[in-house]
Parts: sequence; structure tokens; C-alpha cells
Amino acid sequence: MGKTVHRSASTGRFVKTSTAKRNPRTTTTETIPSPGGATRSVGRSAITGRFVTTSTVARHPGTTITQQVSR
Repeated sequence: MGKTVHRSASTGRFVKTSTAKRNPRTTTTETIPSPGGATRSVGRSAITGRFVTTSTVARHPGTTITQQVSR
């Protein structure tokens, strides 16, 4: 299993767990997969956690992220 990390949606920087709990609308919790395996890029809303299109990511860079997921 991978490692769990928290990231700011606006800056893309890693943040502490306490920061993620204080700011749930602008941070995401990710699981970094173990090395190996195929991945693809997807867009995700930092507010709702739902998948979004690449055009939505481009329009809302402060509240969306692009991440790699396993196929």
C-alpha cells in the first residue's frame, strides 16, 4: 500500500495533516502508490473530491488538482 500525504490545491505544496484538517476545502489527501504499474492523469476537485474534465482544471486552478492514478 502507498503512503498518505496532504497537498494544498492552490500551491501544490505538501502540508501537514493538521493544516489539511483546518482547510478541507483547499487541501487534498492523496495516497502515493507503490512504485511500478501504469498510471494516467486525471483532474479532481479539491472541494468535492469528484473527477473533473481537463478544461475545468484549466478554468479553476486554485481549487482543482491533476493527479496520477493507476489504470
